[in-house]
Amino acid sequence: MTSTLAPVRRRAAVRRTRRAVATATLAVAVSGGLVGCAGGGPKLPPDPEVGSTAAPALAPVADVAPALPRSRPTGMRIAAAGVDAKRMVDLKVDPASGELGVPNADTDADTPGWWTEGVTPGEKGVSVLVAHFDTRHGPALMKDVKKIGLGDVVEVPREDGKTARFRIREVEDVNKKDFPTDKVYGHTERPELRLLTCGGALKDGHRTNNVIFYGDLVS
Repeated sequence: MTSTLAPVRRRAAVRRTRRAVATATLAVAVSGGLVGCAGGGPKLPPDPEVGSTAAPALAPVADVAPALPRSRPTGMRIAAAGVDAKRMVDLKVDPASGELGVPNADTDADTPGWWTEGVTPGEKGVSVLVAHFDTRHGPALMKDVKKIGLGDVVEVPREDGKTARFRIREVEDVNKKDFPTDKVYGHTERPELRLLTCGGALKDGHRTNNVIFYGDLVS
């Protein structure tokens, strides 16, 4: 029994260590905010002046659903903004630039992405999703980001057939140079979501801000 369990424990410990290292790496890498959100064409939506709002306090632990086991996300739905994505692409940190990738603007403007070195949506910890507001081709998946507010629900279907549902408790609209790295990627004992997109005005073909949604698992 001991010889059978020991390798499993070692593998689990290695996975935890790798995730911790990856989280620390990303926290440094994305301190300037998301890159790759760019417009410039004639069909772009109006500037997403979302603004920042927050609930008075964190949801009580009793109101947070128990964490789910690990299972990859397969899509994303946000009824408030008409979002109903049927796929989810993998996102990684670029080893050359140290920046978190975003969905391909040419092929996945309407597809969200999941940071694969973090937890899966519904697991204990912070899961990170990224989606475009617009690209050089025009409006993208999060084009109606202004319609999303406190209390709205982000649903994330998973490969195991379950759907992780997160209620938004805070919206932060912040200049990329002031990106709150520790707040977004910091450790938590609760199953939480961070959904990132771009906001603000266009400057040199790129959006100046990041819009960050903070959510708690409710079912």
